[in-house]
Amino acid sequence: MIKRISEQKIRNLLGGFPCVAIIGPRQVGKTTLAKKIQKGYKSSVYLDLEFQRDFSKLDDAETYLQQFSDRLVIIDEVQRKKDLFPVLRALIDRKRKPGRFLLLGSASPELLRNSSETLAGRIAYHEITPFILPELPSKYKIDDLWMHGGYPDAFLKPDYWLVWMNNYVKTYFERDLPNLGFPADSLTGERLWTMLAHYHGNLLNYAELGRSMELNINTIKRYIGFLRNAFLIRIIEPFHVNMKKRLVKSPKVYIRDSGILHYLSGIEDIEQLMGHPKKGASWEGFVIEQIIPMLSANRHVYFYRTHDGAELD
Repeated sequence: MIKRISEQKIRNLLGGFPCVAIIGPRQVGKTTLAKKIQKGYKSSVYLDLEFQRDFSKLDDAETYLQQFSDRLVIIDEVQRKKDLFPVLRALIDRKRKPGRFLLLGSASPELLRNSSETLAGRIAYHEITPFILPELPSKYKIDDLWMHGGYPDAFLKPDYWLVWMNNYVKTYFERDLPNLGFPADSLTGERLWTMLAHYHGNLLNYAELGRSMELNINTIKRYIGFLRNAFLIRIIEPFHVNMKKRLVKSPKVYIRDSGILHYLSGIEDIEQLMGHPKKGASWEGFVIEQIIPMLSANRHVYFYRTHDGAELD
């Protein structure tokens, strides 16, 4: 198993907060990491809300969970039961001690809005990303991570990369995003993600994208905001400062995983990538995704570019 940088950070958070949420996209390794952390506890409970048996246990969540006040309770796919958060708050306030609950979810705090409102001051969030370079043993090459992306199954089994990506994209838009409340049908969502791959590394023109999709600008913004909160794309805002030169106000958009970008762009191997027009933009996005997970929590990322061409990458 490849050791994740997030592991120690999550252990530290469990030592200080009653509730910790590991958030990130599907198949990024949240469950694997949680089960490894679980081994460090003498007594714990694991619930996976994808399974009806575990989901049903929380029909009367307060009665069921209060019997485990001295154990770490891990709840996977917590976004499937948003009404759970007020119960967690009541249980935490009844016995406030660190490390009571570890929640796993494929959604950002914005999509888990109930948790942000009801567990304020009681919960800490940690986003786990696909593999980044500092996590990988030296036997792995940078080009392999760049080409195939950092999702564990896609990266560690490159012979199945294309099939894995195809199934991942289809499943996300046919099942996972609708479960999170994505308002568009699967075909529209997948088409939008593919079009955003063409914008990757460039300024995001909502009006132009809306015309291409035959959707109004507010609908496009809502859909893009949803993909952003599901950790599928990254929006980077321009840096504003009082200068005589007028700065660009449109954001830049990136597909967060380079492997998914290459799949959506029809790039199937490193040789094809090296001759592709998106090579530079792909590398830029790849570097960004190596840097941001290593930054401290109070850092914000911007890009700098003026209308007359001055740019800082």
